[in-house]
Amino acid sequence: QVQLVESGGGAVQAGGSLTLSCAATGRTFSTYTMGWFRQAPGKEREFVAGVIYSGGRLYYADSVKGRFTISRDNAKNTVYLQMNSLKPEDTAVYNCAASRRMAVPTQPYEYTYWGQGTQVTVSS
Repeated sequence: QVQLVESGGGAVQAGGSLTLSCAATGRTFSTYTMGWFRQAPGKEREFVAGVIYSGGRLYYADSVKGRFTISRDNAKNTVYLQMNSLKPEDTAVYNCAASRRMAVPTQPYEYTYWGQGTQVTVSS
């Protein structure tokens, strides 16, 4: 079993940056594909970015390409989401999640473990 805890959310002005972290417990973190999702009020949860277990393949939603960077440090059991050039439409609760899939899945049901989420608020 994997437990995930996100941190690093907060309030920032448009154009600013934040880095989210997701710390995992358990010895098998390095075997999981990790993803970041977000959910804004009144909207469905959407995929943001993902990275396979080795860190060798990354995948991004079109809405964040060129602005967000996902990375992982398996020695620290942590996955990161560097967010630059933030926009008000990036405002949401961000969750990290772990999947046993070898590729990067983009649907929430393909992820087994979820963190509690961290709020990101971007003001104009």
